[in-house]
Amino acid sequence: MSKLGIGVMGCASIALKSTIPAIIKSDNYKLIGVASRTKEKAKHFATIFGCKAYNNYDLILLDNDIQMIYMPLPTGMHEEWIIKCLRHKKHVHAEKSLAINYDSAKRIIAVANEENKLVTENFMFKHHKQHDFVKNIISSGEIGKIRNFRSSFGFPPFKDPSNFRYSKKLGGGSILDAGAYTVKAAQMILGQNLNVLSSVLNMDPKNEVDVYGSATLVNEKSQVAQLSFGFSNFYQCNYEIWGSKGRLIAHKAFTPGINYKPRISIEKQDIIKSYEIQPDNHFLNILDNVFDLIHSSDYELNHKQLLNQSRILTEIQQKRN
Repeated sequence: MSKLGIGVMGCASIALKSTIPAIIKSDNYKLIGVASRTKEKAKHFATIFGCKAYNNYDLILLDNDIQMIYMPLPTGMHEEWIIKCLRHKKHVHAEKSLAINYDSAKRIIAVANEENKLVTENFMFKHHKQHDFVKNIISSGEIGKIRNFRSSFGFPPFKDPSNFRYSKKLGGGSILDAGAYTVKAAQMILGQNLNVLSSVLNMDPKNEVDVYGSATLVNEKSQVAQLSFGFSNFYQCNYEIWGSKGRLIAHKAFTPGINYKPRISIEKQDIIKSYEIQPDNHFLNILDNVFDLIHSSDYELNHKQLLNQSRILTEIQQKRN
């Protein structure tokens, strides 16, 4: 199959450090250009990566060499620009979270289905080989039947008070940022059919966004997920699966660098085993997965999963104490 022309809408740090290098490394994509609202930023990225520069977002949509847009814009800008991309017949790979709420996600997916285009969400961590290792351990029965899932993802406050994560208008807040990872991980282990029992979101009264919180979810088998998240916290990036025969911990579940060897530990009665997983480029893996999805022309399951993720996040927001 020929390479897919891809354009980048937004000059975020994750695009600079991780996603664009993965695009260039992939055999499946050709980077066509980068768009920014400022001419200087677009030129800076274009110089680094040897591609076109567009000094506004509308211009990149007019380039017929581009079949897909990677969008690292803040969540609060997604609905407007994803729908514009779809109307211009572009597939969209958006940074998480897809939408500020479930209603917004439904509007996005309705247009995607109407235009027969794929929308994906950049939860790259799911495509790291450490989680295949975890799933194999579960399938083997080594830790028994799953009783409980716990996950924590959080970090200290951002140094820049103007960071979009502190802006209500731009879709800020810890649940749509760090919390979204823990929700996605819970679905990865416990399945899609999760409902929110309770949640606590601690708000910043000045910015009107949640800065840390927790939530309890349950599936149809009465397996419970206990999630904690925030960006006013001591750094945590893990999940734990408590089974009837043992316990498994993924110590750096969400953000391992491409040269990092994640550690998985398994505890059983009087036994502790530790496994070092080989490095993996999950930024590259997810892009190649998106390429395969596009060429499958079957987007229904992926779009259902996007809607389910957004539904759970909205339930957490609505049921907060």
